[in-house]
Amino acid sequence: MCLVVLAWQKHADYPLIVAGNRDEFHGRPTENAHWWPDNPNLVGGRDLQAGGTWLALHRNGRFATITNFRDAEPPSAKDRSRGHLVTEFLNGEDSPFDYLNKIDGSRYAGFNLFASDGETLGWLSNRGGGMQVLEAGIYGLSNERLDSPRYKVLRSKTALNSLIQANKVNESELLRLLDDRERAVIDEIDAGHLPFATAHAISAPFIVLPDYGTRSSSTVLCDSTGRWRMHERRFDASGKQCGDSTFAFTVGDAR
Repeated sequence: MCLVVLAWQKHADYPLIVAGNRDEFHGRPTENAHWWPDNPNLVGGRDLQAGGTWLALHRNGRFATITNFRDAEPPSAKDRSRGHLVTEFLNGEDSPFDYLNKIDGSRYAGFNLFASDGETLGWLSNRGGGMQVLEAGIYGLSNERLDSPRYKVLRSKTALNSLIQANKVNESELLRLLDDRERAVIDEIDAGHLPFATAHAISAPFIVLPDYGTRSSSTVLCDSTGRWRMHERRFDASGKQCGDSTFAFTVGDAR
């Protein structure tokens, strides 16, 4: 994922609300969200290049999602796939606190990781800040550390807070939040090592570029009864919607 906004214990009916956009090169091979045949308690998309995932759920009520960290340190061939951090948490039994504390961040390119077992929510980046067990609140991630004051993060957190305050949290509204293609004003763009046109394009919550952009939007709602619902909406290189998938389960139900 390259944008995640998350509300933790801020809504009476939905203790966990997640909305995220996966931004990736259009040529990178990917499987749509599905129940994994080789790991049938896990649902999420799959990166066919490295084998991991950017967001997934386990039938026992565990959730994790990861964003890459944009910095000047390029990934090394020796780095482990960051997407495996998601599946290893989901398939384990450690609390978020214990799991995140065990990660050797030096083995991975830059990342931010959210992990929850339904009881607690934790965050870790290997680019500073350390592990945190998060209190009730609304949080945002892009390609920097937690709650970085980037335009897309601030804009999306404000939109999620407005939905909660208006009691309008639902799948359709969350997908509309993620389909926000408004870019930051030119004066606010810090291009860094990127071409200016690219830096301007990626300032929007939803990115459309010829070779790179928002390939899918995902929403996750966990209600107070333990029922989970995940929706994935997919897009082509022009930003046009090209597919939807929905998955639902209740923690404790047999397959």
